[in-house]
Amino acid sequence: MKNPQTKRIIHLDAETFSAHLANSAKEAVMSELVAYVDGGSLGNPGPSGIGVVIDGCESGPIRIAKWIGHQDNNVAEYVALLEALQCALSLKAKTLHVYSDSEVVVRQMRGEYICRSSRLYSLHWTCRKLARALSFSISHVPREDNVEANRLANTAVRERGGAGSSHSVPGSLLISKS
Repeated sequence: MKNPQTKRIIHLDAETFSAHLANSAKEAVMSELVAYVDGGSLGNPGPSGIGVVIDGCESGPIRIAKWIGHQDNNVAEYVALLEALQCALSLKAKTLHVYSDSEVVVRQMRGEYICRSSRLYSLHWTCRKLARALSFSISHVPREDNVEANRLANTAVRERGGAGSSHSVPGSLLISKS
């Protein structure tokens, strides 16, 4: 008998991720989604990954762990947000509320801080543009309330970009649906 806690894990490359989202979208049109996002790197900069957990899908949560190459922490945090926004739009969501433990990303997305960093500006601009297509909100949460997204980001770094994995290609994914 299968353990009900066992999660089905699907390994996808970036090209087949769109097809996976299209199949998920066929299951049901989501109106309200909640995402927990996190990005991190081993070193700053260093091998980096993102973790995203999206709740609100009829078929259960979507979990994304993605290695994004050699980046710094703030870039990884923005890439995680970008991933959540793209996923929500692919699922035809009307509303997305994001929880992040990055005060920089949260405050910049809310307009409380101005994004002056040249390396973050295009990511910030793209995220703001995508967010306008949704009823979007973002909140800061303490790191201890963002454990699952953090675990996914760390998994992506360890499995794809850690020691001994110099042949890994940025953009490869690990997706899990409960």
